[in-house]
Amino acid sequence: MFELLQCRKSLMIIFLALKFFFMFISLSEARVHNYTWDITYQYKSQDCYKKLAITINGKTPGPVISATEGDTIIVNVINKLFMENVAIHWHGIRQIGTPWMDGTDGVSQCATIPGDTFTYQFVVDKAGTYMYHSHYGVQKESGLYGLIKVTVPIGKSEPFKYDDDDHSIVLTDWYHSSSYEEATKLISLPFVWIGEPQSLLINGRGKYDCSNLNTNVCDSTNPECAPYSLTVVSGKTYRLRIASLTSLSALSFQIEGHNLTVVEADGQYLEPFVTKNLYIYSGETYSVLVTANQDSSSSRNYWMSTNVVGRKPETPPGLAIFKYYPNHFNKIPPTIPPPGPAWNDTESRINQSLAIKAHRGFIQSPPSTSDKVILLLNTQNTIQGRTRWSLNNVSHTLPHTPYLIALKKNWTDVFDQTPPPESYDFQNYDICNVPGNTNSTSSTSIYRLEFNSTVDVILQNANTMNVNNSETHPWHLHGHDFWVLGYGDGKFNMSSDVKKYNLVDPIMKNTVPLHPYGWTALRFRADNPGIWLFHCHIEAHFLMGMLVLFESGLEMVGEPPQQNMGCGRTKSLIKP
Repeated sequence: MFELLQCRKSLMIIFLALKFFFMFISLSEARVHNYTWDITYQYKSQDCYKKLAITINGKTPGPVISATEGDTIIVNVINKLFMENVAIHWHGIRQIGTPWMDGTDGVSQCATIPGDTFTYQFVVDKAGTYMYHSHYGVQKESGLYGLIKVTVPIGKSEPFKYDDDDHSIVLTDWYHSSSYEEATKLISLPFVWIGEPQSLLINGRGKYDCSNLNTNVCDSTNPECAPYSLTVVSGKTYRLRIASLTSLSALSFQIEGHNLTVVEADGQYLEPFVTKNLYIYSGETYSVLVTANQDSSSSRNYWMSTNVVGRKPETPPGLAIFKYYPNHFNKIPPTIPPPGPAWNDTESRINQSLAIKAHRGFIQSPPSTSDKVILLLNTQNTIQGRTRWSLNNVSHTLPHTPYLIALKKNWTDVFDQTPPPESYDFQNYDICNVPGNTNSTSSTSIYRLEFNSTVDVILQNANTMNVNNSETHPWHLHGHDFWVLGYGDGKFNMSSDVKKYNLVDPIMKNTVPLHPYGWTALRFRADNPGIWLFHCHIEAHFLMGMLVLFESGLEMVGEPPQQNMGCGRTKSLIKP
């Protein structure tokens, strides 16, 4: 008996030793990645039309950040723009313990002024596909964006396999006017709509019709706008990491003659499903598997294409080449590019949203109930004649002093202390028609949440100020992932629709679409100390007030770093 106990004790000691050994190995394998980025103006011909763009080390899209789960990222951002500030948001990175690094002007920091450097440092705590982009005004649409790729550490595996290294696909729309012009139109009186983008880009390349334009302005022979080409070998399966960084457009993405198997969304594994085209909204990321199943002896390439959905298209498709080795990368496919789905096929888009569920081996079960429910009515309104976007008839603006600093310093006069409304008159509001009274109010108020509480947010769409029009809104939450509990048509019913929630295998995401005249229900746990934006990811809508803020656990946040200061009342805190 004594020998048996001694044996068990020895085995336990060995087990604990091995446990700590593997923990040490895991920690020792975590790496630090250092980047230095010069943010500069550069003339670029992304779609053959020459335009002043904002670049990272001379390029747009910027470099792909590649790291392994648990690694530390350090980015020294040097603002060399001379005429405008910079803030960069690390979209999808939750910033657990590092809320000062979220990169949101007016929330976590003062934007970096010309000539200054801001050093971002954070841990990528979860494998997946993410992105980064400017979070200052509508600056993102000038080209300041890129992709973040986080791989699984040694000893972990993903629930799918592919043959080759993965490939990054950044989808964007592209305006020829500057972000200054865009912002001026959007806040002008009378309101001037910026219109649809001139081009769609795949990895920073597109094709604008240069006919009737001087070659100094638009040159279709410029190699900068030659279509992006992805080389594949017949019989192999590839992983494409796809990110949408559009300013306005919802997109479909397809590869001529090939199926896409969708396996990851916003850093979460999902139950795989096969589709001809992937609907993707601004701020979303996906991983898809595609098998090069065509015969390479046919000596032809295939189209990759992206099309506008959800809005009547005035922007031509974005095109790239799915090139079979050993064909030449510039060999144009002999076919007409696939047309993509109908732009107004809302049902098809809702069906794809409903098909996205957590992988059965990676389900993170949501709490069965919530502590708070916030119902947000999305409307287009006017304030003193200016067009705005509102939630529960409140259009939000950001203060000159960042919220997080104001909260830590208890500066109660920086923003409105009256909480925003948590609901609207849902029994009487007609979501299908232009409201009789379009007037709204403006506020800088925030939602104060109990730390670690569970919060439901129901997004309710409605008619805009135009007859028979309801727009698609991609909503993004900073600092958290949320469970997507459901989608529905029409007005959300507080009694019957709650019973339809998916509490079995809901996907967790950080960005989700709100479909026209419909609702989307989310649930998240307020377990990340700080104050976090929740906003429509369409640049124009965000600028025009379509945002709210959630604060929780403020007492657990450290003091603000000096580099985050320099605007509003924070000037008084800067030490010489």
